Amino acid sequence: MSYTTIDDPSAYFQTKIYSGSSSAQALTFDGNSDMQPDWLWLKRRSAGGNHFAYDSVRGANRSLVPNDTDAEDTSGESTSYLTSFDSDGFTVAGGYNNTNNSGSTYVGWGWKESTTAGFDIVTYTGNQTARTISHNLGAVPKMMIVKTRSTTGNWGVYHIGLGTANKRLEMDNSSASDTGTSVWNDTDPTSSVFSVGNNDRITNGNGMTYVAYLFADIQGYSKFGSYTANSNSSNFIYTGMKPAFLMVKQTESGGNENWGMFDNKRPGYNSKNGFLYANTSGAEDTSNATSIDLLSNGFCLRANTVGSNPGKDYIFMAFASNPFTTSSGVPATAR
Repeated sequence: MSYTTIDDPSAYFQTKIYSGSSSAQALTFDGNSDMQPDWLWLKRRSAGGNHFAYDSVRGANRSLVPNDTDAEDTSGESTSYLTSFDSDGFTVAGGYNNTNNSGSTYVGWGWKESTTAGFDIVTYTGNQTARTISHNLGAVPKMMIVKTRSTTGNWGVYHIGLGTANKRLEMDNSSASDTGTSVWNDTDPTSSVFSVGNNDRITNGNGMTYVAYLFADIQGYSKFGSYTANSNSSNFIYTGMKPAFLMVKQTESGGNENWGMFDNKRPGYNSKNGFLYANTSGAEDTSNATSIDLLSNGFCLRANTVGSNPGKDYIFMAFASNPFTTSSGVPATAR
């Protein structure tokens, strides 16, 4: 029986928590494998501050802000925050509140682009005419995140858990899913292409440049799914692996509709993990006495936190610290 093709998820995803120093820092990941990230997402935890995202396709000197609609920054201060993608981590410049200020704490999430890990980065130029865009994922994407680079625009999200390609979410805000054919052309992606409509704000404006992050399910490493929260304090969602990173989003109106971000590195043990919101600049929230359990084969969202509003539908994305069972049959343990 094949349990997983990735015995060491740290070869493709790692989280780094660090303290600011106000001097340049070369930060090394802590996982078993050396990993040079291709997509890096940085966030100040101890105080408010924008999220910043960089990737190796666009280059370390080009930032995007996941919680805002801003165009890609190619000349401002934020282009200096990240100095380089390194062979096992990344380097940040000193003295910047958002990424490396003395007295502040930070988190960095890094992904390696690889068909093995089901992750592909695509750049393209829009023409405002419905069409397909080629990708190299080698599998059907379960989640796609697209952002215009050359002008302001929302972060468009396709997710298999929405049930249909005429629905989308926007990662820079807390809105419920919206319906319309102009973003994904009402067409599900395939193993070689994804479709865009004539939307000039999110996926296909004439002459506008875009970046797209595409993800596929990889057994034992990544999972993109949906669930409906129940009315008790034990919403267990099976992923087939031990999560290292988790993002959840309510797709309906009413209650906490933010994009909740959890990981297994930030301080706190099961039921007391702090979380950040992808769509806001707020500091890390550690106020809830009960929050989330990261388990050997999934996660359990507790009462009074993002992701557990009774009766509401949610989507999630998760990446592993360990497969539930390795390729040789060794089981994972809970956190």
